[in-house]
Amino acid sequence: MSTIVSPSLLAADFANLQRDVELVNESAAEWVHIDVMDGMFVPNISFGIPVCEAINRHAKVFQDVHLMIEEPGKYVEAFRKAGADLITVHYEACRHLHRDIQLIHSTGAKAGVALNPHTPVAVLEEVIEDLDLVLLMSVNPGFGGQKLIPGIYDKVQRLKELIEKKNSKALIEVDGGVNADSAPKLVEAGVDVLVAGSYVFGSEDPKATIQQLNEL
Repeated sequence: MSTIVSPSLLAADFANLQRDVELVNESAAEWVHIDVMDGMFVPNISFGIPVCEAINRHAKVFQDVHLMIEEPGKYVEAFRKAGADLITVHYEACRHLHRDIQLIHSTGAKAGVALNPHTPVAVLEEVIEDLDLVLLMSVNPGFGGQKLIPGIYDKVQRLKELIEKKNSKALIEVDGGVNADSAPKLVEAGVDVLVAGSYVFGSEDPKATIQQLNEL
């Protein structure tokens, strides 16, 4: 099975967002990753609901929406209406995580939970069977172009063990520092979905870069 590639639009050219979304459509990527930041949960501000609606008008691939925001439950229905196929919320931002997972599923979207680098995978033991995806941050969230934190490889393996122990169908996604060196190691460790931003959109041939990742 090929690796799912989810190019991150955080690294796209915001002045030519339609062009870059269409580039993803024409590539081997099955997903597109949309980082939503509120300037509170993370020290940066990125896309909001209107931009997600605009992306949805052009995207032909699965829309992987990552909410790096406070109280994400308040906005789940709005992002679903804006085109999200998968909505990922942060464990650290949810007071009632199971309720938020149920809410996401009630909209018809797939549900994911993201963990920051300092958060152990064990916190998901009671909800892993309800998840479609777990997103492990391999950098501290908020900015693109960071170097991968090396401990991620062991963390992926621990998560895979938890998924197998609980007979969960959750996919493992990693976001941050994905490049030619780290990607093969991540896939070998058990990653199903690679989020790549700077590595894709900063390359001379983004489509070829996506193809290489897809073939891992």
